[in-house]
Amino acid sequence: MTKVPAAKTTRSAARKPATARDQANTGSRPASGSAAKADIKPPSLTSQAYERIEEMIVTLELRPGTAVSEAELSARLGIGRTPVREALQRLAREHLVLILPQRGVLVSEIDIKRQLRLLEVRREVERLVARFAARRASDAERKRFTELAKEFVASARSGDQARFMRADKAFNELSILAARNEFAVGAMGLMHGLSRRFWFLHHRQSGDIQVMAELHGRLARAIADADEEGAAQALDALIDHNEAFTRSTVSTDF
Repeated sequence: MTKVPAAKTTRSAARKPATARDQANTGSRPASGSAAKADIKPPSLTSQAYERIEEMIVTLELRPGTAVSEAELSARLGIGRTPVREALQRLAREHLVLILPQRGVLVSEIDIKRQLRLLEVRREVERLVARFAARRASDAERKRFTELAKEFVASARSGDQARFMRADKAFNELSILAARNEFAVGAMGLMHGLSRRFWFLHHRQSGDIQVMAELHGRLARAIADADEEGAAQALDALIDHNEAFTRSTVSTDF
């Protein structure tokens, strides 16, 4: 039997593409530029439907108590009914809609006492998330927190509440990512939509955007600076303000 010369075997092996393990062992990096961009997948249709319906609810384009249907939302968004159905199921888990069998979908009502109970939980969960994010955020994430702190200030100066709310949503998502704790994802996701909607409904009566922007900016800067204690204190100040704001909207014996 004829043996394959060693030199040929070596050249053949050299032509094999590097695996992820090879790159990790040699310190090489995957291709950048257009090749790297090709790996970035656009959001799924379900995610797109969720983002758009959630914003419609939070900004009161879909008012509390409004009846909607999969068919109506599908036509309005230009997205198929299956992604819309899946988005509505997620929104139901977040208490932003009620799915009534054989009757359709209702945008949930706003309840002051329920909002205060939500803030009780937010304080404890988000204090942990703020501490973890301050401790574990990457350099790139800290840079993004700094950018968001500036975005909060800019949105307050312009009085653009929609811009502020988008920055707030981006901040919440970045905090969850930077905290590196998968158990915080579900807990926080159940609370923020309701909180943003409540604020959007009532903030005009108190001119609250300036104060909220400053409190959010202080929290973002503390996380960017890896200041765990400062982040926890900033979070407590934010929730204190939210509780006072919530109680000021209406008299309650809660």
